[in-house]
Amino acid sequence: MILSFTPSQFADYQLLDSGNFWKLERFGSYITIRPEPQAVWDPSQSMGEWEKQAHVKFTPKSSSSGDWKKLKNMPDQWNIRYDFPGSTQKSIQFRLGLTSFKHVGIFPEQAVNWNYIFETTQQLKVEKPKFLNLFAYTGGASLAARAGGAETSHLDSIKQVVSWARENMELSKLDNIRWIVEDALKFVKREVKRGNKYNGIILDPPAFGHGPDGEKWKLEDNINEMMKGVLQLLDDKQHFLILNAYSLGFSSLILENLVQQNFKPQNLEVGELFLNDKFNKKLPLGAFARFKKI
Repeated sequence: MILSFTPSQFADYQLLDSGNFWKLERFGSYITIRPEPQAVWDPSQSMGEWEKQAHVKFTPKSSSSGDWKKLKNMPDQWNIRYDFPGSTQKSIQFRLGLTSFKHVGIFPEQAVNWNYIFETTQQLKVEKPKFLNLFAYTGGASLAARAGGAETSHLDSIKQVVSWARENMELSKLDNIRWIVEDALKFVKREVKRGNKYNGIILDPPAFGHGPDGEKWKLEDNINEMMKGVLQLLDDKQHFLILNAYSLGFSSLILENLVQQNFKPQNLEVGELFLNDKFNKKLPLGAFARFKKI
């Protein structure tokens, strides 16, 4: 089954326009201009019109870093909130910031996965479901699982990013997330040896990366081995899994083959995550595969 998902009901985020390898976004009260390699079409407004709206624009200096130019007064850090659909009491919060890597601390297209995690965690007929977030960044998926009542383990190889995720947990008035700074593949192998099991696992691996001790990660080289390990960590009776990949040329069909081969699920959903801008242009932001057994 091939599906496409775009987040809705995210009051603190909006993709305003996209094109010419850039995107114009609103995060809370502040508007940013950032590079976007997937936006190969023409924007609906000119860069001059964008700059009249925006508070800040990112200027790349290399393929991996750059500087922010403030066009209007704004803080270097600010907070936004995400409300889970259908829940009047459950929300999570994020501290955003202007980093030298063009990121601000959140991938808003992941909101559809946060909903899936939050809802599925509550559907599990387990007293204390266990959830593992691999390549966890600033923890949106971890917060969703914890808000849904799961015992949550959050793993990333960068200590500063894990500290940022802890801030988001505290902002969200949550607690008791287990923080792990480690290479994801090494951790999975050790958990298999320990015989540990999880009811939910999400993987959102980068195209390239490094572990805390210099371990090398390359998506196409390592993802098959990773999936074989994750297979052994899922609880046999009740579980769900989300595999997400943002890498040019890495299609949803690759994820479908990986998941089908290793898990043979009955209700597999595969497709693309995307964001709609105000002019109804669809910006693709990753392939996904997900399934659950409850």
